Amino acid sequence: MILILYNLALLLGLVVTAPWWLWRIATTQKYREGLLERMGLVTAKELETGGRLVIWIHAVSVGEVLAVSRLVAELDAALPSYRVAISTTTRTGQALARERFGSERVFYSPLDLPWAVRAKLKAVKPRMLVLAETEFWPNLLHGCFRRGIPVVVVNARISDRSWPRYGRLQSLWRPILSRLARVLAQTELDAERLRALGCGHVTVSGNLKFDVRVSAETEATRILSEAAQGLRLIVAGSTLEGEEAILLEAWPNLFGAETKLAMVIAPRHPERFDAVAALLTKSGVAWRRRSEFRKDEVLRPGEIVLLDSIGELASLYSLATVAFIGGSLVAAGGHNPLEPAQFGVPVVMGPHYANFRAIVEAMRVASAIHISTKAEIASAIAGLLRDHEVATAMGERGRTVFEQQAGATKRTVDTIRQVLEIRA
Repeated sequence: MILILYNLALLLGLVVTAPWWLWRIATTQKYREGLLERMGLVTAKELETGGRLVIWIHAVSVGEVLAVSRLVAELDAALPSYRVAISTTTRTGQALARERFGSERVFYSPLDLPWAVRAKLKAVKPRMLVLAETEFWPNLLHGCFRRGIPVVVVNARISDRSWPRYGRLQSLWRPILSRLARVLAQTELDAERLRALGCGHVTVSGNLKFDVRVSAETEATRILSEAAQGLRLIVAGSTLEGEEAILLEAWPNLFGAETKLAMVIAPRHPERFDAVAALLTKSGVAWRRRSEFRKDEVLRPGEIVLLDSIGELASLYSLATVAFIGGSLVAAGGHNPLEPAQFGVPVVMGPHYANFRAIVEAMRVASAIHISTKAEIASAIAGLLRDHEVATAMGERGRTVFEQQAGATKRTVDTIRQVLEIRA
């Protein structure tokens, strides 16, 4: 009955919003890309298994793709008789997944429409569905349950922002979530919330993002490493609208604190690259796009580089003197401070970090991160630029936190193996 009501509401919502969706599809490339796949079209790569059983991992976007990167590699090694296939929802997630895992096993996830889900499950024939974080879709879950496909949720979390919404619908979620084979939560708080929603077989396994290590140097890192010799770098990663303006306002003070300084700004969303470029031009600062940066060119003091590429930020943090984590000066929940921490880079972040609360709190306890308001951000970064000893010590404490929290990937692989053996 709940699924019927859900599908009726979904159908009504599609009918009401159809003109808007049609307009977005007609005018915006990101809404067109992968649309037929998401509507249930089956491609050749989804049918090609090489005679192996399939483990389907769903990772929504860039953050989830990064989180499961090591997990995919470990599953490939531990379960060679299985083919690990990866789906994403967003275009940026799809691009990164193809780069990380190879396009031959990456596809768009279906919209949660009965016929689209049915077509994908029939084509992929997964022996298991693995959901990264809390991407719960009723039709997809129901389709798996009907076919006897176990569903394992990994790196599961319920953010402070999402919890009230889930809480209001506990009675609706309980019949669905109680059938999950395993749920591996990031923290005990996440586990408590998931149990309250009706999830069974919940255990705390830790955060997969503590295990993600940058193993390959990207082209941007190689180019800027040569171009910035003698300079110190601020890397501002995953910035959102409003944050670039704050950083540009602070730039004269930062450059005053350290004259051999340059900055890299990496907007979170590719569709904002041009808007940030216009903002940089309007500011009057010297700047250039990463896509236009060539080998043998020199980065000059006071210059800003706009990182207008996908998948290069994590490696680029290795060059940073100080890292700023975006999505945190605006009420967006923040992004992952572990990417720079693994390199021993001191991290500055705004007060909005609900999406990564457990990670940030672990770093705060260890004095491995500086939380600053908009008004304080310039002085916080400038202080770390001036005091090399304090900055180095903070960075090393962050690296220690990163190393101490490792192990979630092994626990996740062990659980997946156990469920597969039970269902064999």
